[in-house]
Amino acid sequence: LVFTEEDKYGLYSNLLFKHFLAEGVVCGHELFVASAKEHPDNILKELPAPLLDDSYRKELGDEAAAVKAEDFQDSMKIAWRYQNLPKMETSPTTYTKFGHYYDVSKKMSPELCQSVKLHSFYLHEELPFEPKMKTWNMNSGYARLLQSIQRIISQEGFDGSDAQKKQRTVLRIGVQSLGSVLWGDDVCCSDAPEGAQSLTKFLYVLRGLLRKSLSACIITVPAHLIQNKAIMERVTNLSDMVVGLESFIGSERETNPLYKDYHGLVHVHQIPRLNSLICDVSDTKDLAFRLKRKQFTIERLHLPPDLSDTVSRASKQDLAGSAKLLSSGCGAMAIGKKHLDF
Repeated sequence: LVFTEEDKYGLYSNLLFKHFLAEGVVCGHELFVASAKEHPDNILKELPAPLLDDSYRKELGDEAAAVKAEDFQDSMKIAWRYQNLPKMETSPTTYTKFGHYYDVSKKMSPELCQSVKLHSFYLHEELPFEPKMKTWNMNSGYARLLQSIQRIISQEGFDGSDAQKKQRTVLRIGVQSLGSVLWGDDVCCSDAPEGAQSLTKFLYVLRGLLRKSLSACIITVPAHLIQNKAIMERVTNLSDMVVGLESFIGSERETNPLYKDYHGLVHVHQIPRLNSLICDVSDTKDLAFRLKRKQFTIERLHLPPDLSDTVSRASKQDLAGSAKLLSSGCGAMAIGKKHLDF
């Protein structure tokens, strides 16, 4: 169960959501898409196109050449005594190719989308004229969604009932903007919502369904609207992986030259610890994302050199606050009003 905290305008979290579904299409998995904001059919039409075989190598080669050209330009400005230091790797991992790469400037072909089995759940079609009822003391939209997921798992054989008859595959479940007002939930409306337990009960039952079936689920939630932080703590404990996206749109960092290469930050709050006594700790804690011309990438966050033409004096005073954000990946920690010493 992957829990994603949406950015303020839902732009980049929606892109991450579509990457999860696109990977399912390329791998031949069955999809179950649920939403109360956008019709699932429209979401599937907007999936990014995969870069397969030689095409992804060409695209990555072009990107790498552009990065190398930028590095050459920067090397002319860096002091000679820093040139021999080991270079900061922007990629969070050094493994070989894992999964697939996608071109966000193109849409996935309808033929490829139709090659896998799709199941959709649009709340406004499921509950058009029904009165609001609380099943199992739960929000009616959540209860209907759980019933649909349980039905698909049992009918399609993902619970292992007819594993001999059917080729084993995976069900990918995507739920968009859960907990928003469109779902009939009031956790985003007040500090003491009436149905505060609906979201946690839904996640508890959903996680039980995922544990006993061949399925994986991603959920996006507008966490910045939930005023009661106790609810977010419970939701985090009920999820396997919790990732938050913080966009620079509308914030001071959007115009700060320190962050000119990025569009936002990635906060990894929790990593899966299935069948383990301790939680996995990543060596990379400071991650940032940026939307390039064709690709959405997540990289290590590192600050640029302290150059007079890129960093103003006001920005230097803000470096102390930036140092609190950076725990690893920078040369030194700032104390008080002192700026980082590179």
